[in-house]
Order: sequence, then C-alpha cells, then structure tokens
Amino acid sequence: MSAYAVAHMRRVTMGPPIVEYLERIDATLAPFGGHFIVHGGDFELLEGSWPGNLIVIEFPDRAQASAWYNSPAYQAIVTLRTDNSESDVIMIDGVDRDHKATDVLG
Repeated sequence: MSAYAVAHMRRVTMGPPIVEYLERIDATLAPFGGHFIVHGGDFELLEGSWPGNLIVIEFPDRAQASAWYNSPAYQAIVTLRTDNSESDVIMIDGVDRDHKATDVLG
C-alpha cells in the first residue's frame, strides 16, 4: 500500500539553503521510489484557513518512505529545510481504492 510524506509548509525563508534543498531532494527520493504528487501551487480554500503550502510525496510503502527519510542522503539536506522554514511533517499510509468512509468505524 502506498505511503505518503506530507508537509504543511507554513513559512519558508527563500534563499540559498532552500534552493540547495530543492536542487538535491529529487536525487534522495529516486532510490526509494518516491515522487512528488503535490508540491505547493495554487489552491482553492474551501473552509477554514490554510497558511502556506502543501507538499505530498508518494512512496510504494511505509518501509520505503521511512528508509528515505532516515537515509544518509536525505539527512544530509534536511536541516537546509528545517533551519529555514516552519512546517509540520507527517508520514501516513494510504488506503485501498475500495476504502469507504465507514471503514474507520470498525
């Protein structure tokens, strides 16, 4: 089952460290089958407030997602992002295509 690294980037200080992070992250994803499915961009606010941007990276499964995040290649660049942004980051499993909302009840 696919897994996702999801980041709500509330504030980013654009500068050389963030540019370097962006230039290097794709190479860290490739060995783990990771790819961006959402990377900021225009959005339509339907309810509440949403400061910042959303980033979603898909992986084949949770093991690959965890291996990417903990890899030496990603750990070598993560502080370029964390030192220059305010964000929340989670890792979460996807659901099967036949998932129904009521499946969470039992």
